[in-house]
Amino acid sequence: MSAWYAQQQGRPARVPGYRLTLAGQRISPELGARLQSLRLTDRRGLEADQLDIVLEDHDGRLDLPPRGAELQLALGWQGEGLIDRGTYIVDEVEHSGSPDTLTIRARSADMREDLPGKRSQSWDSLTVRDIISTIAERHDLEPKVADQLGGIRVNHIDQTDESDMHFLTRLAERYDAVATIKAGNLLFVAAGQATTASGLEISPIQLRRQAGDMHRYTVTDRDAFTGVKAYWNDTAHAKREEVIAGTEENLKALRPTYASEEDALAAAQAEWQRIRRGGAQFTLDLAEGRPDLYPETPVWLIGWKPQIEATPWLIVEISHELNDTALTTALQMEVRNTDAAAPY
Repeated sequence: MSAWYAQQQGRPARVPGYRLTLAGQRISPELGARLQSLRLTDRRGLEADQLDIVLEDHDGRLDLPPRGAELQLALGWQGEGLIDRGTYIVDEVEHSGSPDTLTIRARSADMREDLPGKRSQSWDSLTVRDIISTIAERHDLEPKVADQLGGIRVNHIDQTDESDMHFLTRLAERYDAVATIKAGNLLFVAAGQATTASGLEISPIQLRRQAGDMHRYTVTDRDAFTGVKAYWNDTAHAKREEVIAGTEENLKALRPTYASEEDALAAAQAEWQRIRRGGAQFTLDLAEGRPDLYPETPVWLIGWKPQIEATPWLIVEISHELNDTALTTALQMEVRNTDAAAPY
């Protein structure tokens, strides 16, 4: 598709480039002719990024890499510089034929250990920053917590026979946040806000329809729910109370009963934000790959229907695919939490 797109733009086709190093041995471009396909899926949150590589082994000269071997990847276009896409650990190796091929599957090195070890403990009267810092210290990570989340006080939450990763996922859902590990940092940031852990805004990009190959826009009835209701135990008066995020016309009720009014309100607000973001989704296959894009990047779309253009979007998942002739990128987007107006 890249050659066709370049022709439509009246310029020479760009040639994809990559650098692949496995266990310290550079296997490209010297083995470029062996590459059948490469797919990198980059996700937000505590789900490991996935790298799948298929190499031709028609002459039987390829060694089978051991599981746990380190793989480094850079992607881009020849003559334009390559983008470092990180380090991955080989999880699975498959050799098949005929014709003989070697398939390597790897996960991002930061997520490889899955914050192992189940534990049980109660977290009482702590801030979110306190909790993230404690877990980060256990795993030799540097805590990075968004300012708007770090000061939230958690009256009580139990971690019962579950790993720190599972607990962090649950904590992030409670406050509509994203927990992830990048470059030795444990990040805890607000979902859909397009900000770094330090609170800096991620610069938005513009994507025009001419850059796309295929797209899909779906929208659901955002007015199906007008708010969220959550319950909490008022032990002082021995009764169950409720809090509401949004308006009362058509409420979604959360099943759990929370220990305090603050916890119930945080859960209701988080669910209400998720409902509002989930009102519309947009997927876009780019005719030419963008290895410089990452999840949590805000996007303004230009050249589609007015409703699509007026919506502030946020990338939540990216898939890069490379072969000998093309580098393409597929984007999944959701509505961004912002009241900003489109910058055009």
